[in-house]
Amino acid sequence: MSDQPTMSLPITSGLLAVVKDDCETCHMVVPVLAELAAGEQLLAVVSQDRADFPSGFEVLHDRELDVSWRLQTETTPTIYRIEDGEVVDEEPGWLRTGWERVTRIQGLGAKLPAQRPGCGSDTMLPEVHERLMRRHSPHRLSSRRVELGSSEDPVEAAFARGWTDGLPVTPPTEERVARMLEGTSRLPGEVVCVLPPDLVECTVEKVAINAVMAGCLPEYLPVVLAAVKAAATSRFNIHGISATTYFTGPVMVVNGPIRRRIGMNSGINALGPGNRANLTIGRALNLVVRNVGGSRPGGVDRAALGSPGKLSFCFPEDEEASPWESLSVERGFSPDDSAVTLFAGHGPIEIVDQKSRNPESLARTFALQLRMVGHPKLAGMTDAIVVVSPEHARIFREAGWSKNRLRREIHSLLTLPGAELAAGAGGVAEGMPPHVATRGKDFAKYTTEGLWFVHAGGDAGMFSAIISGWIGGAASSQMTTVAIDS
Repeated sequence: MSDQPTMSLPITSGLLAVVKDDCETCHMVVPVLAELAAGEQLLAVVSQDRADFPSGFEVLHDRELDVSWRLQTETTPTIYRIEDGEVVDEEPGWLRTGWERVTRIQGLGAKLPAQRPGCGSDTMLPEVHERLMRRHSPHRLSSRRVELGSSEDPVEAAFARGWTDGLPVTPPTEERVARMLEGTSRLPGEVVCVLPPDLVECTVEKVAINAVMAGCLPEYLPVVLAAVKAAATSRFNIHGISATTYFTGPVMVVNGPIRRRIGMNSGINALGPGNRANLTIGRALNLVVRNVGGSRPGGVDRAALGSPGKLSFCFPEDEEASPWESLSVERGFSPDDSAVTLFAGHGPIEIVDQKSRNPESLARTFALQLRMVGHPKLAGMTDAIVVVSPEHARIFREAGWSKNRLRREIHSLLTLPGAELAAGAGGVAEGMPPHVATRGKDFAKYTTEGLWFVHAGGDAGMFSAIISGWIGGAASSQMTTVAIDS
């Protein structure tokens, strides 16, 4: 990318008009410009398309549109008042009262109509806008450029070079990456983390490139950056998550004001398709882990079966309708903080209960289904998140049950006799080591910090869901929450 060109204005104080020949309103206001030129104030005329329009004036031909970009001109004509090299007032199109305000001269264009709309500035043409964005972006990109042949399809080229997750990606052109970087105030070369498994320095720019490929909008970038930072921690252990033969991948739960600001979906189909933010944010994290961290199926990624969640598993919590504090608040953040929580998991596993009308019965249903996570005869070896739907949450709300009350109830129900869990018991070879499980001791299915509850889903349907954790529990990966710099 070239250095940003100097964009000083042609005058430091006075009036400046941006016009173009291909604009009827610009032709209409030429007599007004003549009135202004005859006055005592300095007038500069900038023409976007022709050096000789309007005739009779000393015109600055804005051939490259750098001045118009500097002024952020969207409409021609536009009259500006400049003081000390900066715009202090402006009026787009022709509006007599507006031009009188900007110029501080009354009675302008007495023979003209009081108002007439202008035309779109040439800077707003899509191909021109992208060129100017790249030319004037404060972000200097350092990533290697890949030149494609004139007949090479960019989407197919990404497949051929191994950049995709099996689905088509958006080609990360300089213009798209520069636009993505507008979603953060961080510099492109700033190192976000050292990312396993290849232990590569992962910069903001690299994250932005993969966010473009995933289909993100710029406003999603802060969430992706926070998720990448969380993934790289030893606590979360993305290397192990990538390399395990288990189903596990990164599951993202988003909390705080940013959820609504960027349009995430916590309602109907929250864990499924249909919402750009949910799907592309989760996909972007996995593309970063693949393309920057080096985790690819058949290489570092050795999952025996994998899961669809390894493409994208990201959703926000429905905090407004929840009977409980949010996951991020439970983990030490303020309700006003935006945060992302990463969990090594897969799923969802259904919880069906359309008949329970009291919390005791519903908690027993939850416990029965939670016992099967990992294996019904393994205890303390996996964590889980329960996504509680609105209809199930209503039962707990009406009974006044807190998260802790529900957690204690399930722990009590899932503290099981060791003899039941021992390998070989019940004719099932899998299970806890017999020399441990047969000592007359009871075993808790989940540790005290191994069971979490979040609220999401559509208003209709008495179904909740379990997101099953990585077998090995906290020894393999620990839930990790980081703040989003939004």
